[in-house]
Amino acid sequence: MMMTSKLKLLLACTAAMTALPAAAQAQTAATNGLEIAKKMIAFRSVRGPGNQTPQLAAYLKSVLVGGGFAASDVTVTPVDDTAYLVATWKGSDAALKPIVLSGHIDVVEAKPADWERDPFTPVVENGYLYGRGATDMKLDAALAIATLLDMKKTGYTPKRGIFLALSGDEETVMKTSSLIADRLKNAEMALNIDGGGGLYGEDGKAEYFTIGAAEKTYADFQLETTSAGGHSSAPRKVNAINQLAAALVRIGDYRFTPQLSPITKGYFEGVAPRQTPEIGAAMRAFTANPKDQKAIETLAANPGYVGQIGTTCVTSMINGGHALNALPQRATANINCRIFPGVKPATVMAELAKVAADPGVKFSDVTEGSNPTDASPLRADLTGAVKKAMGAIRPGVPIFPSMSAGASDSMWYRSVGVPSYGVSPTFIKQSDDFSHGLNERTPVDNIPLAITYYRSLLTDLTK
Repeated sequence: MMMTSKLKLLLACTAAMTALPAAAQAQTAATNGLEIAKKMIAFRSVRGPGNQTPQLAAYLKSVLVGGGFAASDVTVTPVDDTAYLVATWKGSDAALKPIVLSGHIDVVEAKPADWERDPFTPVVENGYLYGRGATDMKLDAALAIATLLDMKKTGYTPKRGIFLALSGDEETVMKTSSLIADRLKNAEMALNIDGGGGLYGEDGKAEYFTIGAAEKTYADFQLETTSAGGHSSAPRKVNAINQLAAALVRIGDYRFTPQLSPITKGYFEGVAPRQTPEIGAAMRAFTANPKDQKAIETLAANPGYVGQIGTTCVTSMINGGHALNALPQRATANINCRIFPGVKPATVMAELAKVAADPGVKFSDVTEGSNPTDASPLRADLTGAVKKAMGAIRPGVPIFPSMSAGASDSMWYRSVGVPSYGVSPTFIKQSDDFSHGLNERTPVDNIPLAITYYRSLLTDLTK
């Protein structure tokens, strides 16, 4: 039976009245998220004297409790001069493993004298939120919190539980990161809102979005040479600095065997159409044959892609000698490596020693705060939920996996057997990315979209 005109009008009005409260609720959550982010930026959560990370964690606990979490379900744990926060939203089905919504609340140092604006005074100006942590990653944490509070307010009950886990020293020693991962090692998966993300073109249009599914392993190796020394007026054949320098030149000229994984293959296939003809052709050739020398040379010459084709190592520091008028008795150098997933640091160090080709050069692993891990599998439930959530806010934007140069809290979850995925919905131009740098900023047009995205993603993975 065909609807009457009056019935059609009544249904349309009913739908409109239903949509208006929902839209108003989403706008309220977005406004709340921005306000939380601004207050978070004002805390100087930097390791060392005056670290306000514990106070920031306490503030976030008050926000969560005020938004409906039981005080007993939000814990702030002091660790050295910092602290971490874990909030528990219990699921209705205790048999299901919970998911982790992972991030960090500490930031790198920022000296006010170097900035155009005070880094710990949040400012919204010209469409951007300015301040240390605006990109990495207080805004994302605030929006995730605002989404959880909005979901509670509207009566959502997750079937699968949710842990909100915010570490307090991810930018430095990652001690809290390790402790959290060990505490939550029985989780189903971790959603790392400090990874993945989208790219705006310089015209402001969304180009693509990536799911972070792998990280390279961070490693530092020290090289040391020693000699008897003596007076600089009487040079000798063996010179610790010269010996070390020769080894460093050999290492600098060396290239590790290129590698390709399902993650980097998907990345190159996704990003190739958006590159220059030369770079795009090299990406396609490399995915077809990772031994293609022309493709390797083209990608290796590009700082943005050399790290995607295998392990890289570079000299980052040198030190030698003890007096201007004396032969050096000791010289050292640091080699910093970003190691392809699945390759062990000990294997890389042994390869470097072989390349140095000098038994007089002593190698030692001096890495701190890193843990080698393999890539996380691209699970259909995760990728499906991400694609649905992203499709709701940015229809038609290409989505593919990515590998970061490392390291983030994902490393610690993967090390205890919990797959972890970078899923931040934030889009930013390459020219606007000032993470860890001066005048850090993020476009505020991300905010309402992120709320919609997080709600869709969390609902699909916990319902």
